[in-house]
Amino acid sequence: MRPHGLAAPTRLISALLLLLLAVAGPARAQGLVREPIDIPATYRTGEKAMLEALVVRPAGPGRFPLAVMTHGAPRDRGEVRRRTPQGLLAQATEFARRGWTTVVVMRRGYGASEGDAALEYNSCKTPAYEASGRRGADDLREAIRFMGQQPYVDARRVIGVGVSAGGLVASALTADPPPGLVAAISFAGGRGSTADHTLCAEDALVDTFGVYGRTSRVPMLWVYAQNDRYFEPRVARRFHAAFTANGGRAAYVEVPPFGEDGHTLFTAGIPVWAPIIDRFLAENRLQPPPARISQAPPPPALGAAGRESYDKYLAAPPNKAFVASGEGAYGWRSGRRSEDEARAEALDACRKHAKQPCRVVNVNDRAE
Repeated sequence: MRPHGLAAPTRLISALLLLLLAVAGPARAQGLVREPIDIPATYRTGEKAMLEALVVRPAGPGRFPLAVMTHGAPRDRGEVRRRTPQGLLAQATEFARRGWTTVVVMRRGYGASEGDAALEYNSCKTPAYEASGRRGADDLREAIRFMGQQPYVDARRVIGVGVSAGGLVASALTADPPPGLVAAISFAGGRGSTADHTLCAEDALVDTFGVYGRTSRVPMLWVYAQNDRYFEPRVARRFHAAFTANGGRAAYVEVPPFGEDGHTLFTAGIPVWAPIIDRFLAENRLQPPPARISQAPPPPALGAAGRESYDKYLAAPPNKAFVASGEGAYGWRSGRRSEDEARAEALDACRKHAKQPCRVVNVNDRAE
C-alpha cells in the first residue's frame, strides 16, 4: 500500500525497490520514514507523466521543509532505465536527518519514470543544454507542487539539490523558481561529458549557465572536487563566472581531490560535503531542527574497525542485520530481500572469524 494522500501506483515496483524497501508500508528506521511514491506530473505543454520517486523524511509529527533531489545522466545511455531513486538513498537520508522531507525524483525517461530521456539533451554535436536544464527543472517543479500537498511538508521552505546533470537542473530551477524555493545546491553540476576531461560544446554549456544567471536570484551552493574528471576546475570556474557575472548568486566551493575521480564526491563523500552544506544552510538561516534519530549503540566488544563498520551499517539501506561475538568479531549484510536473509548472511560472515558464538545485535536499526 502507498501512504494516504499519495498517488496510487500505476506500475509494478522495480525489483531493486523490492530489495531495499518493505512493500507492506513505509520503512521506519533511526527516526526516519522511507517510502516509494509515484508523482503525477502535468506540464505546461499539456504533457502528462508519472515520475518515480523516493521520500525520506523525519518520522515525527508536524510539517518539515522540503528538499527535492535529482540525479545525473550516465554516459552510457543503456544505463538510463537501470537507474533508481535508491541510488541516492544515503544522500537523501543525510538531508532527512537534518530535518528535511527529502524526495529523490527520477526525471522523465530515467528509471521507471514515464517519458523519453533522449528529449532532455539532443546530441553531442548540437547539445540542447539550456532546454535540457529547463526540462528537468519542470520535473522538479511538478514534484514540488505534489509534495507541497502532503501533510508532512512545509511548502514555504524548499531547496533543490542536484548532482552532475541534476546540478544543471537545479541551476535552471533557480532561473524560474517555483513558489517556496529558498535555495539550491549543485554538486559537480554540468552536462555533456562523453569521456574523462572531454566535454561537448564547452562554450555552449558556459553560455547556458550565463543565461540561467540572468534571472536566478535564489542563493545557491556549488561544490566541485579538484580531480573531477567530468568537469575539471578550469571548466567549473567558467560555469560559475558566467552564472554570477549575469547576476546569479552562487557560493563556489572547491574541495581537495577525492578518490580516483572527484565526480563521485556526492555519492561517496558524505563526510566531506556534509559540513559544507551545513555551513551554507546556516548562513542562509535554513537549518531546521534535526530529526530525532534513535541509533542503537555499537556492541561494546567491537574494536575501531568494527565500530567504523557499525557506522556504515547504520547508514546502509534495509533489509539489514549486524552480528557480533563476545571477543569483537562481527559481520553485517544490507539490501537483502528480507530481515531473515540479512540475519542469516550476517551470521555466516561473523562465524568465519569468531571464536565465541555470534549473536544478532541489530536488525533494520532495531536493537535485538
